[in-house]
Amino acid sequence: MQRCYNLSMERYVCIHGHFYQPPRENPWLEAIQLQDSACPYHDWNELVTAQCYAPNSFARILDGEGRIISIVNNYSRISFNVGPTLLAWMEDKSPDTYHAILDADRESQKNYSGHGSALAQAYSHMILPLANRNDKYTQLVWGVRDFEKRFKRYPEGMWLPETGVDLEVLDILAELGIKFTILAPHQASKVRPIGTRVWRDVSEARIDPTMAYEAQLPTGRKISLFFYDAPISHAVAFEDLLMSGERFATRLLDGFSETRTWPQIVNIATDGETYGHHREHGDMALAYALHYIQSNKLACLTNYGEFLEEHPPTHQVQIVESSTWSCLHGVQRWRANCGCNTGMHSGWSQGWRAPLRDAMDHLRDTLIPAYEDMGRRLLKDPWAARNDYVSVILDRSEDSVKGFIARNARGDLNASDRVTILKLLELQRHAMLMFTSCGWFFDEISGIETVQTLQYAGRALQLAQSLLGDSLETSFLELLERAPSNLPDYENGRRIYQRFVKPAMVDLHKVCAHYAISSLFDVYGESAEVYCYRVHRDDYHVLQAGESSVVMGKARVTSEVTGESSVLSFGVLHFGDHNLNAGVRTFRTQAAYQGMVHDMNETFTQGDLAEVLRVLDKHFGESIYSLKSLFRDEQRQILDLILASTLAEAEATYRQLHEHHGPLLHFLTDLGAPLPKALHAATELVLNADLRRVLEQKEVDMERIAAIVEEARRWRVTLDSAGLEFEVRNILEPMVRSLRTQPDDLPLLIKLEAMASIVRSFSVNVNLWKVQNAYYEILRTAYPRFRQRGAEGDRRARAWLNHFTSLGESLRIRITDINGVSDGRSGCEGRQNGLQSESEFRPGSSPHPGPEGARGRLKETAPR
Repeated sequence: MQRCYNLSMERYVCIHGHFYQPPRENPWLEAIQLQDSACPYHDWNELVTAQCYAPNSFARILDGEGRIISIVNNYSRISFNVGPTLLAWMEDKSPDTYHAILDADRESQKNYSGHGSALAQAYSHMILPLANRNDKYTQLVWGVRDFEKRFKRYPEGMWLPETGVDLEVLDILAELGIKFTILAPHQASKVRPIGTRVWRDVSEARIDPTMAYEAQLPTGRKISLFFYDAPISHAVAFEDLLMSGERFATRLLDGFSETRTWPQIVNIATDGETYGHHREHGDMALAYALHYIQSNKLACLTNYGEFLEEHPPTHQVQIVESSTWSCLHGVQRWRANCGCNTGMHSGWSQGWRAPLRDAMDHLRDTLIPAYEDMGRRLLKDPWAARNDYVSVILDRSEDSVKGFIARNARGDLNASDRVTILKLLELQRHAMLMFTSCGWFFDEISGIETVQTLQYAGRALQLAQSLLGDSLETSFLELLERAPSNLPDYENGRRIYQRFVKPAMVDLHKVCAHYAISSLFDVYGESAEVYCYRVHRDDYHVLQAGESSVVMGKARVTSEVTGESSVLSFGVLHFGDHNLNAGVRTFRTQAAYQGMVHDMNETFTQGDLAEVLRVLDKHFGESIYSLKSLFRDEQRQILDLILASTLAEAEATYRQLHEHHGPLLHFLTDLGAPLPKALHAATELVLNADLRRVLEQKEVDMERIAAIVEEARRWRVTLDSAGLEFEVRNILEPMVRSLRTQPDDLPLLIKLEAMASIVRSFSVNVNLWKVQNAYYEILRTAYPRFRQRGAEGDRRARAWLNHFTSLGESLRIRITDINGVSDGRSGCEGRQNGLQSESEFRPGSSPHPGPEGARGRLKETAPR
């Protein structure tokens, strides 16, 4: 590493972002179901990705007039970790962001002397000092293995959930070859220069955070520790420091001191969600602060691995055992009513935390001997197999499972033994997921985070019942009953479990019911994927009479997680609206199945629906399901289909009213008189319907859209701005993607320019984030070629440049002096890029994906 810009003393800046969301997947479906609290997004992962994770991969730097002059990947210039469960979700649901994060780590290796900026994280955000040794080890091994698969290298550092630490955790890290971790300054107890004997007390956050320290461990191993600057981190997370990128940079530089005689690293650590989710446009403030420091040669940007290589520890440190960054009482926030809370509910008690911890600990400890006893009969080493099971979690293909079984099983196993092994490992996976720290962090046991951990416990209990035959649920619920809710309607943990966990449980019968019901509204092939289950249809019949219909069939339903499988028969009676009944049972004999088909067929063709219900009851008994039994996403989709016909009837009525009284509407509008409520409602519905139809056309008439928008303004009615924004964005984004692929397509460029110009005139704020990203890529790659051709006299190239420049103006992107725009690299050498000094970020200055001002729940980890 070179010294930084000939400064009298080497000064380094490292910003760490802990990017994490608790796992939100339904434990039975391995997918996140619709979360209405995240509206208009599908779920909280999607919301926070839109507000933070994606914007940081394409962060804007603005000029003094609020125009974009550079788009950079913040991840490549900071230190960061992303939770493994969040990365797994991103890989499937937000691949562009996922790959931008992986690319950033590769880029950071170029910037920082071969040291990648990504850190691993203990797998499922368990508070490790409260875990037993086996759980600590598995969590850390899984974190390493997950990191290796994604980032294609071994991690140098690892983030500990809540920075929760004890000596055993540090020793396991060192054993695994991890070089360093990051702690809060109040987690340091004593320091001394290496080679000396006298320790100096640095408790109560008095440690100097501008150097690396060495921790000597009882086993003789050692590990390096960094302690972040708490005051600056706190200002970033909880004050208004991110309102100005320049002020952010200045505060970082204030962390240096002329009195220090060693190379200094000012390092901070906060939730990564601070940069965009908790603090709107925080991603832009971060991008500008890094640019400001680099371009003005005020310090050298670095990451922990690079700094540690060049400036190894000169001092040793002792830690405060069982401590974290977000609880001044150590780890009490996750097992006691210590007083730490969000501050959002004055008067609420967290007396539920200790009973919840007791219930989870009891369940875990009860499962351990059962797992060991059954596991030893099938596995060479049950705990080594659990450590290796992450290979299956990362790749559930048949070859991956076979490889895992071959490495860990005792001898040749039959299909039933294989199912048992997978169930045992899934039992252990959920017995760890139920300790996800978010379950204790917030103020109320009925919160979405705690219910999620209870669902993991419910899945573990279900698997235990399947494997052991003994129900452990009774004793678990007795302990949960001691956990009081702050809300009278919920009473205690037992009631919350019964209300939110039991109904969410899924078995093969329920999967089959979902398949049978949804087949009325969707077309399935012979083999269909239903979340983490495979349904192979053996027989299927549909009868219809008017709005009513009947479905009969049989299918094999198989869990793609455990391999558990069953052949089931089903029957469904649909009355034509939201009323339907479905029956499912284990397939017995072909004769019994044919008897059911015959009975339903005969009674339905006679038009006796009441008799069909009696046939369902006769053949399926108590195993009857309704629309409420559908998994939430499909349930909502089907309800939308059912409601569509009702809304169409309402629209026809309102349109007649609107058209009949059109002259009166114009007369009232010209007088400036308010429209009667009924006519106002009719006009609003009709205009929104017209707008929706225009947007659904293959060739969208933007001028007609503009006319509708103007008509709505004149009559002072509210358009569905969210729907309009969504549809317009879905028109523009494919167009600009096509232009990025074929930048020479001048007619497409002209069309896109015209549409963007019309959109700019809308009163609706259209999110142009992805359009701007694609435009900026064309600007960096294709624009120089057209500019060169234009300078050589190519008339078509000059036309292209004119239209492209005009499009940039509509998108608020400055393209003058493009060669001076920084490429976003963050090494120690950089140059001023002509950026104006303005660095204030105001709502609306640069659109993020998602609605302006959207806010989410505070995530748990935050430096104190």
